[in-house]
Amino acid sequence: MSRIDWTGTGTPAPQKASEKGIWSWMLFDWAAQPFFTVVTTFIFGPYFVARLTADPVSAQAMWSNTATISSVIIALLSPILGSIADQSGARKPWIACFAVIKIASLFGLWFAAPGSPVIYPVMFMILASIAAEFSIVFNDSMMPRLVSKDEVGRLSNTAWGLGYLGGMIVLIAVVGLLAGSLETGTTLFGLNPLFGLDPHTGEDARITGPISAVWYLIFIIPMFLFTPDAAKGLPFAAAVRSGFRQLGNTIDELKLRRGILKFLIARMIYQDGVNGLLILGGTFAAGMFGWATIEIGLYGIILNVVAIFGCVIAGRVDHRIGSKATILISLTLLLLATLGIISTGPGYTLFGLLPMSTADAGGLFGTTAEKAYILYGLLIGVAFGPVQASSRSYLARSVSLEEAGRYFGIYALSGRATSFMATLLFSLMTYASGSARLGMATLLLFLAGGLILLIATPYPADRKQD
Repeated sequence: MSRIDWTGTGTPAPQKASEKGIWSWMLFDWAAQPFFTVVTTFIFGPYFVARLTADPVSAQAMWSNTATISSVIIALLSPILGSIADQSGARKPWIACFAVIKIASLFGLWFAAPGSPVIYPVMFMILASIAAEFSIVFNDSMMPRLVSKDEVGRLSNTAWGLGYLGGMIVLIAVVGLLAGSLETGTTLFGLNPLFGLDPHTGEDARITGPISAVWYLIFIIPMFLFTPDAAKGLPFAAAVRSGFRQLGNTIDELKLRRGILKFLIARMIYQDGVNGLLILGGTFAAGMFGWATIEIGLYGIILNVVAIFGCVIAGRVDHRIGSKATILISLTLLLLATLGIISTGPGYTLFGLLPMSTADAGGLFGTTAEKAYILYGLLIGVAFGPVQASSRSYLARSVSLEEAGRYFGIYALSGRATSFMATLLFSLMTYASGSARLGMATLLLFLAGGLILLIATPYPADRKQD
């Protein structure tokens, strides 16, 4: 395999890890993304809202509450685990431990049949989400050891794009081979569902849990085999004690490192909006247009195709103009997309300024309003990968190797500390108004607030301001 030109200059950049180690690290995103794509966003989540119970509004609020509980636990424990990992050294044992929890929980989703108690899939989703996010903390903290700071933007966006490709492949397989239409019983490819899966009992959606688990298990193996890890540090008990001390020191240190603190707060705010958009966007469309698994799956495929190209382009943009500018551009696009989504309903868009025919032309996305919704979704596809990948590289450029674990733990905190606010505010607004549209509108506050604060943040974040 030839050496990779991470800089875009035509000359391979000097590397701190082998190409096999770098590609194996990037495969973690490839392995992890199907959980977020087919389970959380496009297949199981909408199934939970639209078909698991007889009350879609209450189910949507329950799904939001599930994300809220997960976010609170992740926010509280991520910085602690990151600090402990800095002291214990190796990250791979932690990733392996949480992989067991994630895989077992995803297999449990198979039993979420229509009419069954919702408490069990809620519990499994909480456990899977927590394990997935904790694994990401440790995986992200490995990134500064692989390439130089100049190259992390390209690396991060490439890995993120690879993740979307993996998620899209699994999504295509689900809607093309496994998910049958409730009307015709056939898949998007016109085939009978493999394994005799019955869409009327939700088997087409429930199977996404085990599929994501097996995919994750297979493709995280190269990272364990080939990606370099930090040397083993303190024994576990000593690492826990030292980790708590270091976390306290880091929190005190942030008072002096004002640039990093500003970035983390800005990221905390805008990531809440991004998380809410990813968690609730598919279920919002399912509730508004009555989309079934095939429609939502195809919508997800469209978004993921666009996201792959978005990450490829953003990798070059990040290298040329920096992570901060890439994030600001992405947030602007997400604001426009969210405005478009909440302004659209059956028969209109742009809050009724542009009325549309309610006639259904037949086939998938048969109404004009559905097509408009997809156009707004394309903006999300372009932006939601780069805003997260370049945030990761923003921090990697701003901290040292020795402090990467605890700062990426705090980074995870900044992505989750108030993310329960986005989903909670959505739930409260939805309950109070009976309108999921008004609930979705609350996401604008988080996206706009984070953007405004980021404008005043130095880049890199550890750069001293005048």
